[in-house]
Formats: sequence, C-alpha cells, structure tokens
Amino acid sequence: MRRKVFFSGLLLAAAGLGLYHLQLITYGVKQGIGQLNLVIKAKPVEEVIFHPNTPDSVKSKLQFLSKVREFAMQEIGLDDTKNYTTYYDQQGKEVLWVVTACEEFKLKEFTWSFPVVGSVPYKGFFNRAEAVEEAGELKSMGLDVSVRNPGGWSTLGWFRDPILSGMLERSDGQLASLIIHEMVHATIFVKDSVQFNENMASFIGDQGALMFMERFYGINSPQWMALKNEFEEEDRWNSHMLRGAKHLDSLYQSFQGRPNESIRAMKHEAIKNIFLQTDTLRLSNKYPRPEAWMKRLPDNTFFMNYIRYQAGQRDLKQIYDVDHRGNLKNFVDVFRQRFPYL
Repeated sequence: MRRKVFFSGLLLAAAGLGLYHLQLITYGVKQGIGQLNLVIKAKPVEEVIFHPNTPDSVKSKLQFLSKVREFAMQEIGLDDTKNYTTYYDQQGKEVLWVVTACEEFKLKEFTWSFPVVGSVPYKGFFNRAEAVEEAGELKSMGLDVSVRNPGGWSTLGWFRDPILSGMLERSDGQLASLIIHEMVHATIFVKDSVQFNENMASFIGDQGALMFMERFYGINSPQWMALKNEFEEEDRWNSHMLRGAKHLDSLYQSFQGRPNESIRAMKHEAIKNIFLQTDTLRLSNKYPRPEAWMKRLPDNTFFMNYIRYQAGQRDLKQIYDVDHRGNLKNFVDVFRQRFPYL
C-alpha cells in the first residue's frame, strides 16, 4: 500500500512538473516567435539611413544612435553584441507588453522563474491579449497588477535587439541613456538579482549619457544642460516616490489584524497623499499635475518599479565618486569582473 501511494505521488509530481515545463516551453516558444518576427523584419541601420524614402529626422536619430553605441563600447567598455544595429518600424503600434504584480498590502513583488536568468518580477508578451489574460489571472489571486509598454528591452545578447521606431521619439539625451542602459544588461548581469541589474543599468545609462552628450555637444551646451536638468528633475521625483514607498511599507506593517476594507481605505489615502505632495517638487509640465493622478491612483506595482530601478542609485553614486573617482570605464570593468555576464 505504501509503495502504491509512493508511486502515485511520484506520478502526480512528474505530471505536475511536466505541466509546469509545458507551460514554460509554450511561453518560451511564443516569445521566441515574437522576438524573431521583429528580428527578421528589422533592417540594418545603414540600409535605413541610405534609403531615399527615410525621413531626415529618422536618419539623424539613427546616426546619433550609432555614435552612442560606439561610445558605449569604446569609452565605457560595454560589450558589442550587435544589438541596436538594426531598425524596426513599429508603424505607430506597440509591440511588447510587460506584466508586473505585487502583494496588495506588502511591497513584495510576484516573480516568475526562467532558465538562465532565474527569478524575475516581470513577464513580457508580444501579444496584448495574452498579457491581459495573465494580468487577469494575477488579479484573481488578490494581487496588485499592471500592464505597460516598456521603453526598451534586452534579450541579453540572445537575439539581435533592434532599435524600435518608438524609441526615436525621445530626446537625444534620454535616447542615449536608454540604449546604454540596455547594453549594460548584456555586459553585467547577475542571476536572480533584478533590482541590482536594473539599478546598475540605470546608473551607468544616465552617467554614460551625460558623458556622451558632453563629448558630442560640449559641456554646458544647451543639449548637455537640458539633460542634466532633466536628470535632476527625475531625481527629485524618484526620491519622492522612494520616500512614498518607505512610508507605505511602514503602513503595511501596521495593518496586522485589521479588516480588509478598512486597510484598503488607509492604503488609498496614503497613496493619494503621496501624489498630492508632488506639487512641492518643482517639476516641469512633462509630469502630470496631482489632480491628474486622482482620476486613477497607481497601486503597489508603481512603487515597486521605483525600488527596482532607483533604490540603489545613491549607493552606486558613492562607489562611483569615491572608489572610482568618476571614471565610468573603471567602474564598469570592476563590476564586470566581479559579476561576469551570464
């Protein structure tokens, strides 16, 4: 009898494991097809630049990006993976949706596990309906959930990631930061450490963009000053959201034993106050006014995004200034030796 129960349990476990891997394989195949579709349809940057029908605005942005990429490899020391050497015209359509989730009353993100990269707190889809379906399943589990379109992404060198036409809508400085950020992922990447990876890529992306804009346009040029001012403004915003996340974390820890509807009201009021206070931050018009946020307040996934990308910036800046004396290439070299790419 015991042997029968043992083998029955073993078969159930094997079936469950097979189902799990089947779901993972199915997802992986769909993602691979979606990525390959972009890769196949993308055209070499040189071909796009020299095509007579390419608008001059697109040509100049692609030429600019090529210089950013060369700078990132030669002056910062990032790997050449042939990423961003091709161009994909989105024709005004989104091509990728990312799902993230977080506990409702705790700043603890939901994670998925994948081969090679390990545990990650986001899941990408090349099909919006599939992303919405995934989000619905997570919501049914009582989680806070968001579905968004990312500004860019990296396949860590597994595919030749193209420049998307939507990227070109950014200012030169922000575009440089984005491309360098994504190139960092194919140079320094630690398995199961998304917060480290994203904070590192954000830091190197911003520092590298400032360096490039200084080299390309000159220090104190209007373009360099514009990016510097943008980063300072972003720092005020990011710091406020991180303080808000810290406040929410303390609030959630005090919720033990309270009825759900009561604590939902407290959570709503706390998040509302965080956004009402943004009118003290001296922000430009690119940031929505507090009243705009009141129409639909963000949830915990919004604040986890700032923790994921920004919580380590102060520590990294300290290391950069003190240990590396502002030498970004040395900074990158040391970290890539300590945390070699996958």
